[in-house]
Amino acid sequence: MIPLSILDLAQVPEGCTPADALRNSRELIRHAERWGFQRYWVAEHHNMEGIASAATAVVIGNLAEATSTIRVGAGGIMLPNHSPLVIAEQFGTLASLYPGRIDLGLGRAPGTDQRTMQALRRHLSGSVDDFPRDVMELRNYFKPAQPGQAVVATPGAGTGVPLWILGSSLFGAGLAGVLGLPYAFASHFAPGYMEAAIAHYRERFEPSAQLERPYLMLGYNVFAADSDAEARFLQTSMMQSFVRLRRGNPGKMAPPQAGYEETLSAAERQMLAEVMRCSAVGSPASVAQQMQAFIAATGADELMITSPIFDHGKRLRSFEIVAGIGRE
Repeated sequence: MIPLSILDLAQVPEGCTPADALRNSRELIRHAERWGFQRYWVAEHHNMEGIASAATAVVIGNLAEATSTIRVGAGGIMLPNHSPLVIAEQFGTLASLYPGRIDLGLGRAPGTDQRTMQALRRHLSGSVDDFPRDVMELRNYFKPAQPGQAVVATPGAGTGVPLWILGSSLFGAGLAGVLGLPYAFASHFAPGYMEAAIAHYRERFEPSAQLERPYLMLGYNVFAADSDAEARFLQTSMMQSFVRLRRGNPGKMAPPQAGYEETLSAAERQMLAEVMRCSAVGSPASVAQQMQAFIAATGADELMITSPIFDHGKRLRSFEIVAGIGRE
């Protein structure tokens, strides 16, 4: 089995607070470290009632402090929301406190809506050309400072924080290839361009100081339980989240609902089938078979597992099952 990692959206279940979600994340990463997961990432989202990781660097610091060996990072930081220097200082600080354990994944989407982008105090007139320039500027801040360098990230300079490019289209795949960076594709919610992006990344890859050969991580949903029926039931919380988002009514994570799919239109069922096609659902044996088939089909070097399950105990159980599969 290839390395397995965790993407935690720090989702806030109905009846809970962001503080509850962050405590759950801290408990999960402690288990993840013992279970042998490679890394643990959280993502930047803003103005979303159901996600508690908006201050991503702060959350990463809390998670890294609770552990000692697992890599912790951002999957990702939405770079258009920030100046590269600020991110270099934040992640340089994290790397100074937790050396050799911090990852920085970068995305070019805002992670929110237009109004919230304005509230973040960034101009809205930039082009896609800004993202590659910002990535290169950020990478330079992590290199050792040069004599006479006018702007130095302190902390940051010389820490060599490893960068990843995140994406759901050919743009990020091409950029990661040209810059010689590892690439993480958002197949767990936007698999439409997955096959094309994988091929594009590998074709465009040029070795760099960070990476000699392409390294591909794919997002993957897992709903694992002691029976296939229970796993399918637990999956309905994520289904509800997607449908609510498409209807323009996002919120906290809803509890699972028996027979939920039967309440949906044909178009909504088709939408769910597409956005969730990179998923494993079922008992340990069923999930192991689905994961192996996905790895064989894609040639992924690593899977980033997300298990958005309403009940925290059952979410822990799902990741425990995945960890057992990884050790087989």
